[in-house]
Amino acid sequence: MSAHALYVTAAYAVTAIVLAGLIGWVLLGLKARKRELAELEAAGIRRRSDRAGRP
Repeated sequence: MSAHALYVTAAYAVTAIVLAGLIGWVLLGLKARKRELAELEAAGIRRRSDRAGRP
């Protein structure tokens, strides 16, 4: 394997690791926000948009 091919392979590997980390971070954040929203709704706190359609 030439030095150029090793560089390209390493660049792709680093990019894949960073992208996987970012996707994981977003999914963990999504799970946390859903849990927080469920806790707030269980406590009786509703979204403002729920009241928008009511007179």
